[in-house]
Parts: sequence; C-alpha cells; structure tokens
Amino acid sequence: RLLMRLAAEVETRAEAISHTNTWENGSPVSETSKAAANAASIFRYFASLAPLLETPDIRPFPDGSAETVVRLDPVGVCALIAPWNFPINLVVAKLAPALMAGCTVVIKPASPTPLSVRLILDAAVAAGIPAGVINLVTGPGSFGDALVKHPGISKVAFTGSTPVGRSIAASCGTLLRPVTLELGGKSSALVLPDVDLEAMSKVLIRSCMRNTGQTCYISTRILAPADRYDELVNMVTATIAAAPQGDPMDPATVFGPSATRAQEQVVREYIRSGIAEGARATTGGDVPSGFDRGFYVKPTVFAGVTPGMRIAQEEIFGPVLSIMRYSSLDDAVEIANNTPFGLGGTIFSEDPDAAFALAPRLDTGSVGLGFFASNHAAPFAGRHDSGLGAEFGPEGLRAYLSVQSVHRRIR
Repeated sequence: RLLMRLAAEVETRAEAISHTNTWENGSPVSETSKAAANAASIFRYFASLAPLLETPDIRPFPDGSAETVVRLDPVGVCALIAPWNFPINLVVAKLAPALMAGCTVVIKPASPTPLSVRLILDAAVAAGIPAGVINLVTGPGSFGDALVKHPGISKVAFTGSTPVGRSIAASCGTLLRPVTLELGGKSSALVLPDVDLEAMSKVLIRSCMRNTGQTCYISTRILAPADRYDELVNMVTATIAAAPQGDPMDPATVFGPSATRAQEQVVREYIRSGIAEGARATTGGDVPSGFDRGFYVKPTVFAGVTPGMRIAQEEIFGPVLSIMRYSSLDDAVEIANNTPFGLGGTIFSEDPDAAFALAPRLDTGSVGLGFFASNHAAPFAGRHDSGLGAEFGPEGLRAYLSVQSVHRRIR
C-alpha cells in the first residue's frame, strides 16, 4: 500500500521533477518529462511482487524425513549511490526493491544533482512512509566512500563509472558486504544487410544517443555491412545533424548540453583523439558549439573508425557515434564483443528470427531487436566491466533479501 501511494505522490510532482532534473544536469525536458511516470511505474512493479514475499517456500529433504522452510529477511540498511545522468530513475530502481524487501536506506546522489531526489523524499513523506526509513546525504564523492565503508551498512547499490565501481567492489569485498554495481558500457548496434534504414532512423537517437549520449547502455558503436556502409553513414549523419540542439527547457530540443564542464572537456578530448587516430567526422567534430553559454558539444558522427581506436573502445558519455565496417557476420560478432564492457546492444534486421538467433552471440546483459529499452519486469545486468548483479525483475528484489533455512522433522 505504501509503495502504491508513493507512486501516486510521485506522479503529482511530475512537472517539478522534470524541471528540477533539467535545471540540474541539462537533460532536455523531452527526456525528463517522463521521469515521474517511469519512477511511479517502477514503484508499482515492485509492489506487485508482494506475493513472492508471502508465498511459503517449503522444500522436503531427499529422504522425506524432514523439510526446510526458506525464510526471506530484509538484508538491512542499504547504501544507494546514484549518478547524475538519470538522478531520479536510477535512485528509484534501487529504492523500490529495497523498500519492498523491508530495508531502510541512505541515498547518496551525485554531487552535481543533489536536488531532484528531494522530491522523491517529499513524496515519501506524503505517502506515509515512516521517518527514518528513507534518508538522504548530499555532498562530494568522499561521502559516498564513507557510506560504503560505514559499519552500519549491510548492502551497497551503485550506478556510475567502472573505475569508481571497482573501488566500491574492493571495499565491499574486504567487508564481505553484498553489492550491486551497474557500471559503464560501450554497446554495439549490429546492422544486418537487410536493414530498413528509414525504420532504423526513427529509433536511432533513442537507441544510440539518448540523453545527449549520457546513457550507459546506448549503442554508441554502429557496425555496418561493407556493402551498405556508405548508405548507412549517410543516414546516421543526416539523422543526427537534423536533430535540434539547444535550450534543454525547450520541448523541441533533442540534444542538450553536457551535464558539467568537466564532462564537456572529456567529450571534446575524445573527439580530438578520434580525429588524431584517423577517424572522419561526418557531422560535428572539434568545432565550436554555436552557443555562447552552456557546456555544449556538437553531436558528432565518426566514419572510418577501426576497432582499436579509443573512441571505439572507451565509454565517452557524450553525443559521439562511431561507425565501423564489418565483412561477415562472424566478423561483426567479434567486433561487437571486443570491448571490456557488456551492458547493452541492438540488432537491426528485417528478419526477426535471424535477429533473435543472433542475440545470444553478443556477450552482453541486454539486447534489443530493432530498438532498445529496459523492462521493469526483466533483469538489467552488466557483464565484465559493466557491473555485478542485476536491477529490475524479481532478481532486483532478491538482491535486497537475506535467506534463512529452518529445518524441521516431519516424521
């Protein structure tokens, strides 16, 4: 009941959540206007899992002499540490299952985005969630480190960069403290020769450059068949160049600024490295943004990219796409899997059966066929440098539960 009330209270704050999110990190309102509805949906989904916690789990001994009752307890106080790119939904993805499991939490938002999550706390108070169940600590990254190592914490859930995730994993390993890590990505969009380029163009930005490229799972590497390479480069270039960039408070804006000056500089440095290594910018590149104010980078498409280039291997977290050529399907799979990451991926084909058959060959936690989106009912999990554990689905709830086996004789 409390989670359902919380969902409703979040929805009443939709405009405030959207505007605060945009003011904090520059995400266009076309993106943030959906944040409250998505957060409410997450709360409602985890509320729907209540029967999993109430259904008796009784398992007989092999010889029939006894049985075991498997009990589920809340794991304890949870540290929830979120990044700046989706400051509402990446908190709620942790908060909802933690509350459903019966845990109390301490939330540490990213230092550039301390305000958005306060609206979730306001909604929690209005929904009747008791004081002290949800707690908020704002400040620099060192506060997150202190929280991870605090003796009162029983579990850590973190979304952010892979280097920070490694540090958190090391601390949790020393403390034998369970941890869920949703980290970086360098996903590939594998384009099969039969692709409908017009249909692909309609989902290109959402799948490959969502939120001005500041999304962990997007397919920022596009793998194109050699005989359609130029055709695909032209489509991607035209689609990206035509998408409006500007004031993130304008509903027509598709590309906003980078969230911080530091991130803008990171993105520009990657663009310069791509040019230095021989890639060709078909739009954007190392050019002035055209804006007098704001941390804007022109959305950039690189052709002539080879798999060993930095822009093809490292997470940029900005509006930069790399298009690579493949000679055969085996070659494409090898290129797609040749990164340290394994978070997302997309396959574009007019043959759904062929695309579905190809998906298991991609060494990644999620694959979209003709589009990419997350499903609250299905696990979102990274492989390799993209993380540990899963969020969403029953798997996401189980991460906040501790098991106890009670053995009793029956004869």
